[in-house]
Amino acid sequence: MPRTSHVATGTHSPVVVGVDGSESALRAVEWAADEAALRGAPLRIVYASLWERHEEAALADETVEPREALVARGFVETAARRAGNRRRGVRITTLVLPEDPEYTLVRESSLAGVVVLGCRGRGGVTETLLGSVSLAVAGHAHCPVVVVRGHHDDAPTNGVVLGVGTEPEAAVTQRFAVEEAYMRGVPLHAVRAWRRPHRAACHPLLTGEPGHFEQRQATELLEEALGEVPSDLKVERHLVESRARDALLGLSHSAGLLVVGARHRHGRFGLQLGRVTYGVLHRAACPVAVIPELS
Repeated sequence: MPRTSHVATGTHSPVVVGVDGSESALRAVEWAADEAALRGAPLRIVYASLWERHEEAALADETVEPREALVARGFVETAARRAGNRRRGVRITTLVLPEDPEYTLVRESSLAGVVVLGCRGRGGVTETLLGSVSLAVAGHAHCPVVVVRGHHDDAPTNGVVLGVGTEPEAAVTQRFAVEEAYMRGVPLHAVRAWRRPHRAACHPLLTGEPGHFEQRQATELLEEALGEVPSDLKVERHLVESRARDALLGLSHSAGLLVVGARHRHGRFGLQLGRVTYGVLHRAACPVAVIPELS
């Protein structure tokens, strides 16, 4: 049974979910309602779009509401009913704005405990591709972002998967994964991938023992990451000789949530996600939580 978390991460901040009228977004609403119930937090349903201020028929009468605004209001009302039917005890508010959705959701993230999004929008792109709004928000948000992939109602519930990284800032990612596993009463699967060097003989520490140094280092990183896990939380360690993305994608098929960190990188095109995070966002078989690791 789910338990009350004793890991302090702003539990009562609202859970914000972005909607666009798609079925993917409505699945995200259901996941967000569940998350709000676990956290004892309110749910905030947000729709944002750069629609025209007035349609031609409304120009002569400022009391006529633009068609896009009416459609948007219908979207959030449908989403609110779906959330309310799923979790009747959760307090729900809605917000409709004529703004860029990426900008709105990133702004909302500054006060949210978590932002939840569908894996694709109304454009009907292939199942393996992530919608542009979800990708942009995951790369710029100030709080954890969950992209709801797969059909979570039919998904296994045997754990939260944590991708263990190497950066010092990764502690915030580990705390989030621990909290999610603890709230749900499921095991935490901590994963650290490692790979053998291509030319082991050139490394003085590896002569005669190809991969031994990398394996030992991965083991130490895994143990360090789990140093503050509550004693009553079941933890399973996965030390995998593989690419990190492949190891995480494999475990995503039997997980309820996959948690990865994202150390924001400054590049020619602004803040960017790392290759592992980018890969699992596009291909994971379960919801993916992206945790900003700000140095």
